[in-house]
Amino acid sequence: MEDEYDLSDLSEFKPAPLIEKIIANIEKVIVGKTEVIRQVLTGALANSHVLLEDVPGTGKTMLARALAATIDCTFKRVQFTPDLLPMDITGTMIYNPADSSFSFKRGPVFTNIFLADEINRATPRTQSSLLEVMEERQISIDGAAFNIPKVFFVLATQNPVEQHGTYPLPEAQLDRFLLKLSMGYPDRSHEREMLTARKGGNPLAALRPIVSRKEFRLIQQYIADKVTISPEILDYILSLADGLRQHRDLVLGPSPRASIALMGAARAWACLNARNYVIPDDVKILAEPVFAHRLILQPHAMVKRVSAKDVVGEVSRTVPVPVVRDNQR
Repeated sequence: MEDEYDLSDLSEFKPAPLIEKIIANIEKVIVGKTEVIRQVLTGALANSHVLLEDVPGTGKTMLARALAATIDCTFKRVQFTPDLLPMDITGTMIYNPADSSFSFKRGPVFTNIFLADEINRATPRTQSSLLEVMEERQISIDGAAFNIPKVFFVLATQNPVEQHGTYPLPEAQLDRFLLKLSMGYPDRSHEREMLTARKGGNPLAALRPIVSRKEFRLIQQYIADKVTISPEILDYILSLADGLRQHRDLVLGPSPRASIALMGAARAWACLNARNYVIPDDVKILAEPVFAHRLILQPHAMVKRVSAKDVVGEVSRTVPVPVVRDNQR
């Protein structure tokens, strides 16, 4: 299913023009949400996953479809419901009576971009079927392991308003998502632009791939191999994590996985900003979307209506920002 590419020679590779083309193409469909697009792309380029939480109709599904159409890759969408079974996502063994053998029928998760629509409507058992594939990039069925494509990105959505018939994601599942984002409503001018574009039909139908899957893999490899992060920035990430773990309003602070996630996200964000090195602002911008959904508040904080975002913001303001010189990058 997956092509093997030679990703060893990155000396002449320039990711910035490709990233600009991806963002510009998606903005033909998703209007006025450049920052959200950039953050979702950060999750995909960091080889991780994103959770979008927002009210219906704000463009969450459209964003996933636009990204898949732009990158020239396979896309599968599953509407999560209470009666959805794990095998409906991962696949199952099928018995062949002709030769009395079993063969594996791949589920929709064997794709490049997987949209888990309204993920909190599925039961915890079904939600947990994504744990292995999101972290280990494989599916285990009847003692056999099946690898998924190298380019694999889960974009999950959930509705924060309706609570009837939903199952909140457990901490272990939330921890698998690099970022938790919100689309939000467009402003008046952008919504007018959206209405004008819709008069001629759905603009998504006109989108054409402008980046190949190989080029997308090259950007991911470039971030892993070429984007540097100084010891001072690493200490800054650790200080943010320590500050949260000791905060009076938290029962549970960020795990070591969260610190690794912030480092990976900051490197991808630096690449999106046409740099091959991380600066403190990259970390500061991404601290809230990376850390907030992994935290558990104390009961007294919830009574005072303190949010996890408030706590991350407070710690970000109190932790000293390092000064990184050019020769330390």
